Amino acid sequence: MDAPSPTANDGGKLAENIAYFARALREAGLPVGPGSVLDALAAVEAARVGTREDFYWTLHAVFVKKHEHSDVFAQAFRIFWRRKALIEKIISTMSPATPPSRNEKERKPDAGSLRAAQALLKQDKPPEPQEEQKEEFSARLTVSEREILQGKDFAQMTAEEIARAQRAIAALTLPDDRVLTRRMTPSVQGLRIDLRRSLRKSLRAGGAVIELARMERATRRPPVVALCDISGSMAEYTRLFLHFLHTLTDARRRVHTFLFGTRLTNVTRALKSRDPDEALALCSAQVQDWSGGTRIATCLHEFNREWSRRVLGQGAVVLLFTDGLERDGAADLAVEMDRLHRSCRRLVWLNPLLRYDGFEAKAQGIRAMLPHVDEFRPIHNLQSMETLVKALAAEGSVEADPRRWLRRVA
Repeated sequence: MDAPSPTANDGGKLAENIAYFARALREAGLPVGPGSVLDALAAVEAARVGTREDFYWTLHAVFVKKHEHSDVFAQAFRIFWRRKALIEKIISTMSPATPPSRNEKERKPDAGSLRAAQALLKQDKPPEPQEEQKEEFSARLTVSEREILQGKDFAQMTAEEIARAQRAIAALTLPDDRVLTRRMTPSVQGLRIDLRRSLRKSLRAGGAVIELARMERATRRPPVVALCDISGSMAEYTRLFLHFLHTLTDARRRVHTFLFGTRLTNVTRALKSRDPDEALALCSAQVQDWSGGTRIATCLHEFNREWSRRVLGQGAVVLLFTDGLERDGAADLAVEMDRLHRSCRRLVWLNPLLRYDGFEAKAQGIRAMLPHVDEFRPIHNLQSMETLVKALAAEGSVEADPRRWLRRVA
């Protein structure tokens, strides 16, 4: 016999709750429209929900269109449907022997949980504060909010804070990291005489007067190559780092971006789009392993073999954005890191794990990579991103020396 319809057992409230849940997802940043709500209602009725997991994946199949939205959807689903106790009511009606789960242990908030919780509570109207409180806090909250945003972890930002962070990234002042080259360029105050140009200019006066032309060494900005980890533990940080790379690509000519998880993907052309949202959408469409596993050694081997000679010329600076948690063995990782280090002028490792005060380089993959990098820096908030921008114009610092992390464990 067929299972009873969930819409009938819920007394007609299931459609209303799914619509409310869809509005919460839209507030959290997911592209959910009225059509998706109708599709979700039809899918739930056709699927004949039997368990909480069935209900979760039915809504997930309709509302989640991108890999990076899975974490936000999971947190919103856990908060909303636990509070409403709707799924337990449906399951208990169809299977009375299934007890509801009430003893969930306290744990650290996951990535996207704050954004999901704020979206769910956004429609609850807060009590009106007193007039004296408005006057007391209105004059000083502007600076404190700016300071909080500078130091807040990317993974714990709300949707509004992420939008503000994106605007702050777009307004960053990029470094003047010009380097001298062996090529010469005409200059009025140059110290060297350009003999060819001097003789050509003397022909205008018939050789009677020789006006000396001078030249000096030319300067240029070195190419920037970014290798970004898009595994599950890095997805929340990679999204905002791509906004930084989009700003860098828009201001400079030679910027190459590669994303890797279990495979390597070149998204340089996608980031050249003027609109940052369109650029990230193109990147997401090209990548098939977003929020999956990670194979750093395999992807670095492919980069060294296929792309290093094309993009690492002329003193390129490589930004390696990963947590260093390697899935495969560390022996091949050390070899590929050494080859990458020898192919570029400067290798900067950006690791979000450095946001923890008690971080130690004990993981096998991290210890295999550290000896082959020039700098080891955190990248988890706007403040660390501004520090990176300043560091690109310098030659390194004692704080970013990777050898001090190896000495702590030795």
